[in-house]
Amino acid sequence: MFDLTTPEVYLNGIPHQQLDEMRQTPGLVWHDYPNTITGEPNGFWAVTRHADVQHVSRNPEIFSSAIGHSNLWDLEADALEARRSLIDSDAPDHTRLRRVVSKAFTPKSLGKWEDATRDIAGQLFDRFVADGGGDWVDLVAAPLPINVIMAILGVPLDDADFLIELSNYLVEGTGDQPTLPADAYGNTTELRLLPFASPASHALFEYGGRIGAERRAEPTDDLVTQLVFAEIDGEKLSEQEFRTFFQLIVFGGNETTRTALSQGAIVWANNPGQWQLLRDNPDLMDGAVEETLRWTTPLLHMRRTASVDTELAGTQIKAGDKVVMWYSGANFDSDQFDQPHRFDITREDNQHQSFGGGGHHFCLGAYLARMELRVALEEMMKRNITLEQRGEPTRIASNFVHGIASLEMAPA
Repeated sequence: MFDLTTPEVYLNGIPHQQLDEMRQTPGLVWHDYPNTITGEPNGFWAVTRHADVQHVSRNPEIFSSAIGHSNLWDLEADALEARRSLIDSDAPDHTRLRRVVSKAFTPKSLGKWEDATRDIAGQLFDRFVADGGGDWVDLVAAPLPINVIMAILGVPLDDADFLIELSNYLVEGTGDQPTLPADAYGNTTELRLLPFASPASHALFEYGGRIGAERRAEPTDDLVTQLVFAEIDGEKLSEQEFRTFFQLIVFGGNETTRTALSQGAIVWANNPGQWQLLRDNPDLMDGAVEETLRWTTPLLHMRRTASVDTELAGTQIKAGDKVVMWYSGANFDSDQFDQPHRFDITREDNQHQSFGGGGHHFCLGAYLARMELRVALEEMMKRNITLEQRGEPTRIASNFVHGIASLEMAPA
């Protein structure tokens, strides 16, 4: 059987042919995957159909995020607690955390940052044009989302390169060839207790904790201040919860939009007819954003664990079984999308699952990602930029993030 978990597989992009075959297989497909603690034979149910991913997402009382976390790999009990974040929690903990922070992520709260996003994007595109192109990741895809999220958080913009560096190392932690020594950034914590098993997590925890302490002493009008003082029914974020949430924002707010912009550049360059269609019909912008998100699928999968015996797609699932939702499969399901391997900005009711399959774990940053993509496309159109791909992308060996390390692009 094809192995979806080998990071090197994704150096060629999403393995669409194999995922298509898995969706066509009756029931769910059992995927062997050894227990990463004991090395004993184990595995998970691979959920690759759109409807099945949606069912898992919307039934958290059956498919738990907390029992085994959202990681593909297995963790010891102390590591489970040390790594736990919003996305690795069930009700009532998840409900409390989400209520405390949700006001900071409403369209109204984030909408006030559109002008700043437009200014950042405009400066990056002006440089891209002036340089005659170059590495799209370095020039546009990486700096745009990290500078936006830093402006929203209220952290020094001079630290952008440092936070991009840490995010890169977190993604590296999803592969099988980490390069950082265990004591990098002054880390003394066992790697198994850190998210992504990376000392970059320690560095982000320390950085976030320092910024949080500064805002408690001197509040300002930024997201960090909102988070450290947010309170619902007397409940505030603990120091550990704040640090974990800070890391989640930096990684999620940076890496997923960066991937959508990187992969999106390729698909727009390779579909000039669709780009011209959008330029001629700006009212198709919402559809263009949604189709870009479907096509790029920034996060490839997310895990749940069955809390009770259940059944899905005619397959019996036992309590304790790992169930992994492959968004990279669901977003190209022909039962949901007509000609799914065609990039089409005119799709109606594009219910892609790039922000999850719905339910209470729906991505808090969905509005921000959509806004950043829309602004990027609008600023490109304003400058009459048509992208031309020069060479193959250098893809990231990760079974979790659909990432690109470098990509030569030029304005045609």
